[in-house]
Amino acid sequence: MSSLTPPTDWLALDWILVLVVGWLALGLIGVAALQRLRFVAHVLFPAGGLLGLALAGLAAAGLAGRHEVAVLPIGLPGLHLHLRLDELSAYFLLVIGASSAGISSFAAGYFRKGEGTPPGLLCLEYHAFLASMVGVVLADDAYGFMVMWETMALSSYFLVTANHRLAEVRHAGYLYITMARIGAIAILMCFGVLQASSGDYTFANMRAQQLSAFWASAGFLLAVFGFGAKAGILPLHIWLPEAHPAAPSPVSALMSGVMLNTAVYGLLRVSLDLLHLRLWWWGAVLLAAGLVTALYGVVFAAVQTDMKRLLAYSSIENMGLLFVGMGLTLIFASYRMPSMAALALTATLYHVASHAVFKSLLFLGAGSVLHATAERSLGKLGGLIRFMPWVGWLTLVGALTSAGLPPLGGFVSEWLLLQSFLFTPDLPVPLLTMLIPVVAALIALVAALAGYTMVKFFGVIFLGLPREDKLEHAHDAGVRERLGMGWLAAGCLALGLLPVPFIALIDPVTRQLTGASLAGQMPAGAWLLAPNSVAQASYSPTIFLLGILASFALAYLLVRTRYHGRTRRAIAWACGLPSRTARMQDSAEGFGQPIRQIFEPFFQMQRELPSPFDARPRYKVSVEDHFWRWLYLPAARAAEWMASLVGLLQQGRIAVYLLYSFVTLAATLLVVMQ
Repeated sequence: MSSLTPPTDWLALDWILVLVVGWLALGLIGVAALQRLRFVAHVLFPAGGLLGLALAGLAAAGLAGRHEVAVLPIGLPGLHLHLRLDELSAYFLLVIGASSAGISSFAAGYFRKGEGTPPGLLCLEYHAFLASMVGVVLADDAYGFMVMWETMALSSYFLVTANHRLAEVRHAGYLYITMARIGAIAILMCFGVLQASSGDYTFANMRAQQLSAFWASAGFLLAVFGFGAKAGILPLHIWLPEAHPAAPSPVSALMSGVMLNTAVYGLLRVSLDLLHLRLWWWGAVLLAAGLVTALYGVVFAAVQTDMKRLLAYSSIENMGLLFVGMGLTLIFASYRMPSMAALALTATLYHVASHAVFKSLLFLGAGSVLHATAERSLGKLGGLIRFMPWVGWLTLVGALTSAGLPPLGGFVSEWLLLQSFLFTPDLPVPLLTMLIPVVAALIALVAALAGYTMVKFFGVIFLGLPREDKLEHAHDAGVRERLGMGWLAAGCLALGLLPVPFIALIDPVTRQLTGASLAGQMPAGAWLLAPNSVAQASYSPTIFLLGILASFALAYLLVRTRYHGRTRRAIAWACGLPSRTARMQDSAEGFGQPIRQIFEPFFQMQRELPSPFDARPRYKVSVEDHFWRWLYLPAARAAEWMASLVGLLQQGRIAVYLLYSFVTLAATLLVVMQ
């Protein structure tokens, strides 16, 4: 390795590379111990979690340090691998390391034999996935970026198809890798535009290019398409609800909570770092795409009856919110409003970290429920908090954070995003000035529907009575699984209770990309968050938490002193019947019915009416995505038709193939001679 500093001066980038090699070494050791489940689960995965913690620590140190670059003499001849650690990459490394630490601890108690792939091979794929995500964030040239991007896609594909014996799992894997290939082609074309025919594919050369508005816009739109395919932006979202239910739950947590953020990183790198232009309509494109995606995702999440599909659509919603934040950042940057751009970018980056911890926590909770009950259907669950208290209470923290309730991290990021909209100064474009309050109202609607969805998710699974007799035999999570979930739950609480210190951690990134910082312009102290001024809006998580605790204490005292021990009488139709059953509870289908009726145009619904002569008549409604019928099925039929035409050339006769060769040679000679 050649670096800007002498080899004896080890910097954060050097140690990060050591950690990456450590992850790969753990994977190779896992292959050597292919079927030794206890060794792989109890030694290798916890070791990977410790390396994740070390990565988070090094990344936090890198946020305050100078830029570090390195050139690794590996790869193609004359095409070495360039690496760069700056504020943006350090922040995303912090998120990757902190999230993977909790997920790896959970995986140590989760993976079992019978997943379809030997434990040692899963260990290799898992740690190669982690190492490739770090490589994506550190890459400083198109060659290294694409190699790491494709490694990330392939390793995650093998993890998604871990239980490859099932046809639906293979189908989900094929769909995922197909969308990944399409997105990768767009990203590669984007880098081709950004290097401006110079032949130099390093990011430093791309920063130095002065592209015209046309070519800069072409590169930006290719980046939006390519990274949007990985993030699940409409209409490229179709793989998420298929891949996440098929993958093992720790893999779903890594993909949804961590991998999707690499798409956000890529788009930020291209739009705010590699491109020198800032056009307002770029932000409008991201704003519109993100808003439609967020609304679409949360509406579909509200009507799901499969708990992992529900969380997958929730991830689509959160990616939409992140695109909204990036769009607003670009709009402010294009009109040279650095302070407002810093506020919008801070909200975006805050939500990156918040989504990483709470979505990972929710997928891990769903995985614990799946292992304990062998059920993913919400209609067959219920009352699990009495049998799985650790999982129930930790999952509740993730659900409340996803719902955007204070004093948790999800509230802070969404509150900052709304502040970016509500206190927007007058923009030179009247249309934007008029539409931004409307967008803010729609964001509030998305937040409300997200809360509705989380009430359904947690309430149907953990509250009430068990809907199946077998649920009474459900077991709680093990110690390693509790430790991983507890780490992520602590992250949700820390992001909610310590917003000002965390914003100070984000500040180097906003200074790098927008030239301004949010912490420097906040007039309040360390315990009061006021992004503009205290007179306009402020939020104190400590005061809010104390208010919640005081309210609970007062309610407890009132119940104990005035109502405890008294007999209460109630009529049966008011839920006071002592002999209630699980059939009296609201079901997942019933809970989502109002959303299905209000947003019916969003869905492709099929209703199966029962026959009056059935012994057990059932009314069934299936909800499908319009884009399957409008876009993907026609595209698949067109591809099959073109393949059938090409297949006509394959006759299976050597004489025909020789004729093809002769005609091709003759045509080539005619062209050359002319």
